Amino acid sequence: MYKPADLRVERVEAPEIGEDEALVKVMAVGVCGSDIPRINVYGAYISPIIPGHEFSGEIIKTGKNVSGFEAGDHVTVPPLIPCYKCRYCAMGEYSLCEDYSYYGSRRDGAFAQYIAVKAANLLKVSKSVPFDCAATADPLANALHGLKQARFVAGESICVYGVGAIGLYMLQAAKELGAKKTAAVDVSEEKLESAKKCGADATFNGLDKDVAAKVAEYFGEGADVVADVSGSPAAQLNAIMSAAKLGRVVIVGISHKGLDLTEQAVDRIMRGQISVIGSWNSFSSPFPGWEWTKGVEMMEEGRINCADVITHRLPLKDAPAVFEKIRKGGFYYNKIIFLPWEEA
Repeated sequence: MYKPADLRVERVEAPEIGEDEALVKVMAVGVCGSDIPRINVYGAYISPIIPGHEFSGEIIKTGKNVSGFEAGDHVTVPPLIPCYKCRYCAMGEYSLCEDYSYYGSRRDGAFAQYIAVKAANLLKVSKSVPFDCAATADPLANALHGLKQARFVAGESICVYGVGAIGLYMLQAAKELGAKKTAAVDVSEEKLESAKKCGADATFNGLDKDVAAKVAEYFGEGADVVADVSGSPAAQLNAIMSAAKLGRVVIVGISHKGLDLTEQAVDRIMRGQISVIGSWNSFSSPFPGWEWTKGVEMMEEGRINCADVITHRLPLKDAPAVFEKIRKGGFYYNKIIFLPWEEA
């Protein structure tokens, strides 16, 4: 990416690895929701840059200071590179690191056939897990981080607003962690159909002006946990109005927009003693955290349905055209996976 809306497929040299790095052959790389505004609108922190931070692959070789990994290992890669020095890293809150680097936005990422990865960012994945599924460990970790931030426990109910990849994985993870009742809200009927396959006991169309009241009624007086993964201010407001007394509303989706709370929403927060919680990224201690190790474990045990989350598997050469389609609108997708070694 040379600048916003200027994404090109070019031949470049394979990266050299440092003593603490491994060369990873990228087998699958996903398009994150954050990649879309980065590539189409805002640009990245450095330019030009190779985007892409949701990926899996096979280790080709390792630097001399890398231990515990060898050529042939299948891995996924938590993309944050913490400084390990700031006050938040000292607390183990790596998602809040004040001086981090990041594959795909602050250094070259995985829209490529090879990438150099620091040993601390390698996470082994069983060879029984398909590469395309392993490449979605990042959105799964984000979903688990949101549940952790919301203090979700078995036996509670949950409603998820916005069922892109993270939302679909949040539904699945909540089910696996013992949710008693689940619901999904989205404006796309296609995504709501996917939500049913991924564990939603009920679905609601977010365009319904009474959706919050209907969700609250479905759960009795509201859900114990309500997650907004859409980033839509309207959905954030509806999420608050969908929570039960003593419920927790966790904000996961990025909006870059303000949120005007209505009199009714403020009253509900206060009188219901509802907590509104932020969730940022997907990391905890020990790095990369429970969110990543638990997510990979779920994939290895076959407890995560990737098939109904991934909607497109395309050769990497199609990336510029795909982002152009997204920019123009009218293109339905959920998780898009690029396969760097596909010829067609």
